[in-house]
Amino acid sequence: MKVLVSGASVAGPSVALWLGRAGHDVTVVEIAPALRQGGYAVDFRGEVFTTVLDRMGVLSDLRSLQTGGNAMRFVDVSGRQLMRLPAEFAGGDLEVLRADLSRVLYEHSHEQATYRFGDSIASLTEHADHVDVRFESGLEDTYDLVIGADGMHSVVRRLAWPKERVVERHLNYYVGGWEVPNTLGISGDSLMYNVPGKLASVSADRRDPALAQTLFVFKSEELAYNRRDLDQQKAILRAHFDGLGWHVPELLKGLPAATELYFDSISRVSVDRWSTNRIVLLGDAGYGATFGALGTGTAVVGAYVLAGELARAESFRVAFDRYEALLRKAVSTTQDGSRAGSFLAPATRFGLTARNRILDIPFFNNQMIKMAQKMSELIELPDYSVKEGKFVQE
Repeated sequence: MKVLVSGASVAGPSVALWLGRAGHDVTVVEIAPALRQGGYAVDFRGEVFTTVLDRMGVLSDLRSLQTGGNAMRFVDVSGRQLMRLPAEFAGGDLEVLRADLSRVLYEHSHEQATYRFGDSIASLTEHADHVDVRFESGLEDTYDLVIGADGMHSVVRRLAWPKERVVERHLNYYVGGWEVPNTLGISGDSLMYNVPGKLASVSADRRDPALAQTLFVFKSEELAYNRRDLDQQKAILRAHFDGLGWHVPELLKGLPAATELYFDSISRVSVDRWSTNRIVLLGDAGYGATFGALGTGTAVVGAYVLAGELARAESFRVAFDRYEALLRKAVSTTQDGSRAGSFLAPATRFGLTARNRILDIPFFNNQMIKMAQKMSELIELPDYSVKEGKFVQE
Protein backbone atom coordinates (compact mmCIF):
# COMPACT_ATOMS: atom_id res chain seq x y z
CA MET A 1 0.00 0.00 0.00
CA LYS A 2 0.94 3.62 -0.45
CA VAL A 3 0.97 5.17 3.02
CA LEU A 4 1.42 8.75 4.21
CA VAL A 5 2.67 9.31 7.76
CA SER A 6 2.38 12.79 9.28
CA GLY A 7 5.08 13.52 11.87
CA ALA A 8 8.78 12.64 12.16
CA SER A 9 9.37 12.71 15.90
CA VAL A 10 8.98 9.23 17.46
CA ALA A 11 5.71 7.57 16.44
CA GLY A 12 6.10 8.48 12.75
CA PRO A 13 9.59 7.05 12.15
CA SER A 14 8.70 4.01 14.26
CA VAL A 15 5.70 3.04 12.14
CA ALA A 16 7.57 4.00 8.93
CA LEU A 17 10.34 1.59 9.86
CA TRP A 18 7.93 -1.34 10.27
CA LEU A 19 5.75 -0.53 7.27
CA GLY A 20 8.76 0.00 5.03
CA ARG A 21 10.22 -3.33 6.05
CA ALA A 22 6.87 -4.94 5.26
CA GLY A 23 7.12 -3.66 1.68
CA HIS A 24 4.76 -0.70 1.74
CA ASP A 25 5.49 2.57 -0.07
CA VAL A 26 5.82 5.01 2.85
CA THR A 27 6.21 8.79 2.87
CA VAL A 28 6.76 10.73 6.10
CA VAL A 29 5.93 14.45 6.05
CA GLU A 30 7.24 16.75 8.78
CA ILE A 31 6.54 20.46 9.19
CA ALA A 32 9.98 21.17 10.70
CA PRO A 33 12.77 21.84 8.17
CA ALA A 34 14.89 19.04 9.67
CA LEU A 35 14.93 16.63 12.59
CA ARG A 36 14.27 18.58 15.75
CA GLN A 37 17.30 18.99 18.00
CA GLY A 38 15.59 20.26 21.14
CA GLY A 39 13.56 18.46 23.75
CA TYR A 40 14.27 16.63 26.94
CA ALA A 41 15.34 13.18 27.93
CA VAL A 42 12.67 10.51 27.52
CA ASP A 43 12.56 7.21 29.33
CA PHE A 44 11.37 3.68 28.72
CA ARG A 45 10.19 1.68 31.71
CA GLY A 46 9.58 -2.04 31.60
CA GLU A 47 10.23 -5.06 29.43
CA VAL A 48 7.39 -4.30 27.02
CA PHE A 49 9.07 -1.17 25.70
CA THR A 50 12.62 -2.49 25.55
CA THR A 51 11.39 -5.65 23.78
CA VAL A 52 9.86 -3.58 20.98
CA LEU A 53 13.00 -1.47 20.68
CA ASP A 54 15.03 -4.68 20.43
CA ARG A 55 12.75 -6.09 17.72
CA MET A 56 13.12 -2.83 15.81
CA GLY A 57 16.89 -3.23 15.89
CA VAL A 58 17.52 0.09 17.66
CA LEU A 59 18.02 -0.98 21.28
CA SER A 60 21.79 -1.36 21.12
CA ASP A 61 22.15 2.06 19.50
CA LEU A 62 20.02 3.64 22.20
CA ARG A 63 21.91 1.84 24.96
CA SER A 64 25.09 3.50 23.71
CA LEU A 65 23.39 6.90 23.98
CA GLN A 66 21.62 6.50 27.31
CA THR A 67 22.07 9.31 29.77
CA GLY A 68 21.58 7.34 32.97
CA GLY A 69 19.28 10.05 34.27
CA ASN A 70 19.96 12.87 36.68
CA ALA A 71 18.98 13.10 40.30
CA MET A 72 16.54 15.94 40.95
CA ARG A 73 17.56 18.28 43.78
CA PHE A 74 14.89 20.72 44.92
CA VAL A 75 16.37 23.82 46.53
CA ASP A 76 15.24 27.06 48.15
CA VAL A 77 16.15 30.54 46.92
CA SER A 78 19.54 30.36 48.68
CA GLY A 79 20.37 26.97 47.12
CA ARG A 80 19.79 24.93 50.27
CA GLN A 81 18.53 21.40 49.52
CA LEU A 82 14.92 20.74 50.42
CA MET A 83 14.47 17.29 48.84
CA ARG A 84 16.37 15.02 46.47
CA LEU A 85 14.99 12.36 44.13
CA PRO A 86 17.40 9.70 42.80
CA ALA A 87 18.24 9.34 39.11
CA GLU A 88 16.08 6.23 38.71
CA PHE A 89 13.00 8.24 39.71
CA ALA A 90 12.97 9.97 36.32
CA GLY A 91 15.35 7.83 34.30
CA GLY A 92 13.51 4.51 33.94
CA ASP A 93 15.20 1.42 32.49
CA LEU A 94 16.51 3.37 29.52
CA GLU A 95 16.75 7.15 29.21
CA VAL A 96 17.91 8.98 26.10
CA LEU A 97 17.58 12.49 24.76
CA ARG A 98 14.51 12.88 22.57
CA ALA A 99 16.69 14.30 19.79
CA ASP A 100 18.93 11.21 19.89
CA LEU A 101 15.91 8.90 19.84
CA SER A 102 14.43 10.67 16.81
CA ARG A 103 17.76 10.56 14.99
CA VAL A 104 18.25 6.83 15.61
CA LEU A 105 14.70 6.05 14.45
CA TYR A 106 15.25 8.16 11.35
CA GLU A 107 18.56 6.48 10.57
CA HIS A 108 16.95 3.04 10.79
CA SER A 109 13.89 3.99 8.74
CA HIS A 110 14.99 6.42 6.05
CA GLU A 111 15.97 3.65 3.64
CA GLN A 112 12.47 2.17 3.97
CA ALA A 113 10.60 5.48 3.70
CA THR A 114 10.75 8.82 1.90
CA TYR A 115 11.04 11.80 4.28
CA ARG A 116 9.70 15.20 3.25
CA PHE A 117 10.73 17.95 5.68
CA GLY A 118 9.43 21.52 5.74
CA ASP A 119 5.92 20.62 4.62
CA SER A 120 2.60 19.71 6.19
CA ILE A 121 -0.86 18.49 5.25
CA ALA A 122 -3.28 21.24 4.23
CA SER A 123 -6.34 19.12 3.41
CA LEU A 124 -7.54 15.52 3.46
CA THR A 125 -10.37 14.17 1.33
CA GLU A 126 -11.28 10.61 2.14
CA HIS A 127 -12.87 8.31 -0.44
CA ALA A 128 -13.91 4.67 -0.33
CA ASP A 129 -10.71 3.47 -1.98
CA HIS A 130 -8.14 6.24 -1.35
CA VAL A 131 -7.35 9.53 0.39
CA ASP A 132 -6.58 12.70 -1.58
CA VAL A 133 -4.00 14.88 0.16
CA ARG A 134 -3.02 18.47 -0.54
CA PHE A 135 0.11 19.78 1.15
CA GLU A 136 0.95 23.32 2.28
CA SER A 137 3.65 23.38 -0.40
CA GLY A 138 0.95 22.98 -3.05
CA LEU A 139 1.80 19.38 -3.90
CA GLU A 140 -1.12 16.96 -4.25
CA ASP A 141 -1.07 13.18 -4.07
CA THR A 142 -3.23 10.14 -3.39
CA TYR A 143 -2.63 7.49 -0.72
CA ASP A 144 -4.20 4.23 0.37
CA LEU A 145 -3.80 5.06 4.07
CA VAL A 146 -2.90 8.14 6.12
CA ILE A 147 -1.41 7.83 9.62
CA GLY A 148 -1.53 10.83 11.94
CA ALA A 149 1.59 10.54 14.11
CA ASP A 150 1.93 14.29 14.51
CA GLY A 151 1.55 14.78 18.22
CA MET A 152 -0.83 16.43 20.64
CA HIS A 153 -1.68 19.19 18.15
CA SER A 154 -2.19 16.78 15.26
CA VAL A 155 -3.04 18.30 11.90
CA VAL A 156 -4.48 14.96 10.76
CA ARG A 157 -6.83 14.83 13.76
CA ARG A 158 -7.94 18.41 13.22
CA LEU A 159 -8.68 17.83 9.54
CA ALA A 160 -10.30 14.39 9.74
CA TRP A 161 -12.10 14.26 13.11
CA PRO A 162 -15.15 16.40 13.96
CA LYS A 163 -14.61 18.50 17.09
CA GLU A 164 -17.38 16.72 18.96
CA ARG A 165 -15.46 13.44 18.70
CA VAL A 166 -12.30 14.85 20.27
CA VAL A 167 -11.69 15.73 23.92
CA GLU A 168 -8.70 18.00 24.48
CA ARG A 169 -8.26 18.61 28.19
CA HIS A 170 -5.96 21.37 29.38
CA LEU A 171 -4.39 20.28 32.69
CA ASN A 172 -3.78 23.86 33.88
CA TYR A 173 -0.02 23.97 33.36
CA TYR A 174 2.49 24.99 30.70
CA VAL A 175 6.05 23.82 30.21
CA GLY A 176 8.96 25.44 28.40
CA GLY A 177 12.66 24.84 27.97
CA TRP A 178 15.67 26.07 26.05
CA GLU A 179 19.43 25.75 25.89
CA VAL A 180 21.73 28.21 27.70
CA PRO A 181 25.49 28.53 28.22
CA ASN A 182 26.49 26.69 31.39
CA THR A 183 27.80 29.81 33.10
CA LEU A 184 26.54 28.50 36.43
CA GLY A 185 28.86 25.49 36.24
CA ILE A 186 26.01 23.00 36.67
CA SER A 187 27.04 19.33 36.89
CA GLY A 188 25.53 16.25 38.45
CA ASP A 189 22.06 16.81 39.88
CA SER A 190 19.37 18.82 38.12
CA LEU A 191 18.55 21.84 40.26
CA MET A 192 14.87 22.61 40.80
CA TYR A 193 13.50 25.80 42.35
CA ASN A 194 9.85 26.36 43.23
CA VAL A 195 7.46 29.05 44.23
CA PRO A 196 3.75 28.18 44.36
CA GLY A 197 2.55 27.29 40.86
CA LYS A 198 5.97 27.67 39.23
CA LEU A 199 9.16 25.68 38.70
CA ALA A 200 12.48 26.81 37.29
CA SER A 201 15.08 24.13 36.70
CA VAL A 202 18.51 23.79 35.12
CA SER A 203 20.71 20.79 34.38
CA ALA A 204 23.95 20.19 32.54
CA ASP A 205 23.65 19.21 28.88
CA ARG A 206 24.37 15.48 28.61
CA ARG A 207 26.41 15.96 25.42
CA ASP A 208 28.24 19.24 26.03
CA PRO A 209 29.15 20.36 29.59
CA ALA A 210 29.57 23.93 28.30
CA LEU A 211 25.80 24.02 27.81
CA ALA A 212 22.84 23.63 30.14
CA GLN A 213 19.16 22.85 29.64
CA THR A 214 16.33 24.66 31.36
CA LEU A 215 12.88 23.44 32.35
CA PHE A 216 10.23 25.98 33.33
CA VAL A 217 6.71 24.98 34.43
CA PHE A 218 3.89 27.28 35.44
CA LYS A 219 0.23 26.99 36.36
CA SER A 220 -2.13 28.87 34.06
CA GLU A 221 -5.52 28.78 32.48
CA GLU A 222 -5.46 27.98 28.77
CA LEU A 223 -3.61 30.64 26.77
CA ALA A 224 -4.14 31.74 23.19
CA TYR A 225 -0.89 31.97 21.21
CA ASN A 226 0.64 31.07 17.85
CA ARG A 227 2.46 27.74 18.10
CA ARG A 228 4.79 28.78 15.26
CA ASP A 229 5.73 32.14 16.82
CA LEU A 230 8.76 31.64 19.08
CA ASP A 231 8.91 35.31 20.07
CA GLN A 232 5.36 35.18 21.36
CA GLN A 233 6.08 32.05 23.38
CA LYS A 234 9.25 33.60 24.81
CA ALA A 235 7.22 36.65 25.89
CA ILE A 236 4.78 34.39 27.73
CA LEU A 237 7.62 32.73 29.64
CA ARG A 238 9.20 36.06 30.55
CA ALA A 239 5.87 37.42 31.75
CA HIS A 240 5.40 34.50 34.13
CA PHE A 241 8.94 34.32 35.52
CA ASP A 242 10.24 37.90 35.56
CA GLY A 243 10.99 39.01 39.10
CA LEU A 244 11.72 35.57 40.57
CA GLY A 245 14.92 34.99 42.50
CA TRP A 246 17.46 32.14 42.59
CA HIS A 247 19.10 31.67 39.14
CA VAL A 248 15.96 32.60 37.23
CA PRO A 249 17.20 36.04 35.97
CA GLU A 250 20.38 34.49 34.52
CA LEU A 251 18.46 31.64 32.88
CA LEU A 252 16.01 34.10 31.33
CA LYS A 253 18.93 36.04 29.84
CA GLY A 254 19.54 33.08 27.53
CA LEU A 255 15.96 33.04 26.28
CA PRO A 256 16.13 35.74 23.55
CA ALA A 257 19.02 33.98 21.77
CA ALA A 258 17.42 30.53 21.89
CA THR A 259 16.83 29.26 18.35
CA GLU A 260 14.97 26.17 19.54
CA LEU A 261 12.33 26.49 22.21
CA TYR A 262 10.09 23.78 23.58
CA PHE A 263 6.84 25.32 24.76
CA ASP A 264 3.50 23.61 25.20
CA SER A 265 0.54 23.16 27.46
CA ILE A 266 0.42 20.12 29.70
CA SER A 267 -2.67 18.50 28.24
CA ARG A 268 -4.23 15.21 27.29
CA VAL A 269 -6.28 14.24 24.28
CA SER A 270 -8.67 11.41 23.55
CA VAL A 271 -10.94 10.57 20.63
CA ASP A 272 -13.96 8.30 20.54
CA ARG A 273 -12.36 6.14 17.85
CA TRP A 274 -8.76 6.11 16.61
CA SER A 275 -9.61 5.61 12.94
CA THR A 276 -12.06 6.83 10.36
CA ASN A 277 -12.09 4.80 7.15
CA ARG A 278 -8.55 5.04 5.76
CA ILE A 279 -7.09 7.44 8.31
CA VAL A 280 -5.74 6.35 11.69
CA LEU A 281 -4.13 8.13 14.67
CA LEU A 282 -0.98 6.94 16.39
CA GLY A 283 0.69 8.01 19.64
CA ASP A 284 0.01 11.44 21.10
CA ALA A 285 -2.19 12.37 18.15
CA GLY A 286 -4.83 9.91 19.33
CA TYR A 287 -4.11 9.19 22.98
CA GLY A 288 -1.47 11.58 24.19
CA ALA A 289 -0.61 13.39 27.36
CA THR A 290 2.19 15.94 27.33
CA PHE A 291 4.14 14.78 30.38
CA GLY A 292 4.28 11.86 32.77
CA ALA A 293 2.16 9.29 30.94
CA LEU A 294 4.66 6.93 29.23
CA GLY A 295 3.80 8.65 25.96
CA THR A 296 7.09 7.96 24.19
CA GLY A 297 7.09 4.26 24.99
CA THR A 298 3.41 3.96 24.16
CA ALA A 299 4.00 5.57 20.76
CA VAL A 300 6.73 3.03 19.94
CA VAL A 301 4.57 0.11 21.04
CA GLY A 302 1.56 1.55 19.19
CA ALA A 303 3.58 1.73 15.97
CA TYR A 304 4.60 -1.92 16.36
CA VAL A 305 1.02 -3.05 17.00
CA LEU A 306 -0.46 -0.98 14.17
CA ALA A 307 2.09 -2.24 11.65
CA GLY A 308 1.82 -5.79 12.96
CA GLU A 309 -1.95 -5.86 12.62
CA LEU A 310 -1.71 -4.42 9.10
CA ALA A 311 0.74 -7.23 8.27
CA ARG A 312 -1.49 -10.05 9.41
CA ALA A 313 -5.09 -8.82 9.03
CA GLU A 314 -7.20 -9.53 5.98
CA SER A 315 -8.01 -5.82 5.61
CA PHE A 316 -6.80 -2.50 6.96
CA ARG A 317 -10.19 -1.93 8.62
CA VAL A 318 -9.79 -5.13 10.64
CA ALA A 319 -6.22 -4.10 11.47
CA PHE A 320 -7.34 -0.69 12.74
CA ASP A 321 -10.00 -2.31 14.94
CA ARG A 322 -7.54 -4.82 16.42
CA TYR A 323 -4.92 -2.12 17.01
CA GLU A 324 -7.38 -0.05 19.02
CA ALA A 325 -8.83 -3.04 20.88
CA LEU A 326 -5.36 -4.14 21.99
CA LEU A 327 -4.20 -0.75 23.26
CA ARG A 328 -7.10 1.50 24.24
CA LYS A 329 -7.62 0.29 27.81
CA ALA A 330 -3.92 0.35 28.62
CA VAL A 331 -3.22 3.81 27.20
CA SER A 332 -6.31 5.26 28.89
CA THR A 333 -4.86 4.12 32.21
CA THR A 334 -1.38 5.47 31.52
CA GLN A 335 -2.90 8.83 30.53
CA ASP A 336 -4.22 9.09 34.06
CA GLY A 337 -0.59 9.43 35.16
CA SER A 338 -0.28 12.77 33.39
CA ARG A 339 -0.10 14.88 36.54
CA ALA A 340 3.42 16.19 36.05
CA GLY A 341 2.39 19.84 36.33
CA SER A 342 0.92 19.58 39.80
CA PHE A 343 3.86 17.41 40.89
CA LEU A 344 6.58 19.72 39.57
CA ALA A 345 4.87 22.99 40.50
CA PRO A 346 2.27 22.53 43.26
CA ALA A 347 -0.10 25.49 43.33
CA THR A 348 0.23 26.32 47.03
CA ARG A 349 3.01 26.65 49.58
CA PHE A 350 1.38 23.87 51.59
CA GLY A 351 1.45 21.63 48.50
CA LEU A 352 5.15 22.33 47.98
CA THR A 353 5.99 21.51 51.58
CA ALA A 354 3.90 18.32 51.55
CA ARG A 355 5.49 17.07 48.33
CA ASN A 356 9.01 17.70 49.59
CA ARG A 357 8.45 16.06 52.97
CA ILE A 358 6.62 12.99 51.63
CA LEU A 359 8.98 12.23 48.75
CA ASP A 360 12.04 12.79 50.90
CA ILE A 361 11.04 9.56 52.66
CA PRO A 362 12.62 6.60 50.77
CA PHE A 363 9.52 4.40 51.15
CA PHE A 364 7.22 6.81 49.32
CA ASN A 365 9.92 7.57 46.78
CA ASN A 366 10.22 3.85 45.95
CA GLN A 367 6.44 3.47 45.75
CA MET A 368 6.28 6.18 43.07
CA ILE A 369 8.92 4.36 41.02
CA LYS A 370 7.02 1.07 41.37
CA MET A 371 3.75 2.73 40.27
CA ALA A 372 5.36 3.93 37.05
CA GLN A 373 6.72 0.43 36.43
CA LYS A 374 3.27 -1.14 36.94
CA MET A 375 1.69 1.28 34.47
CA SER A 376 4.00 -0.01 31.73
CA GLU A 377 2.99 -3.60 32.51
CA LEU A 378 -0.63 -2.86 31.56
CA ILE A 379 0.29 -3.15 27.87
CA GLU A 380 0.21 -6.69 26.50
CA LEU A 381 2.67 -7.16 23.68
CA PRO A 382 1.53 -9.30 20.73
CA ASP A 383 4.07 -11.47 18.95
CA TYR A 384 3.92 -10.83 15.22
CA SER A 385 6.70 -13.32 14.47
CA VAL A 386 9.44 -10.80 13.87
CA LYS A 387 12.65 -12.23 12.44
CA GLU A 388 15.68 -10.12 11.61
CA GLY A 389 13.60 -7.01 12.28
CA LYS A 390 10.84 -7.91 9.80
CA PHE A 391 7.34 -9.33 10.07
CA VAL A 392 7.08 -12.84 8.66
CA GLN A 393 4.08 -15.00 7.79
CA GLU A 394 3.06 -17.33 10.59
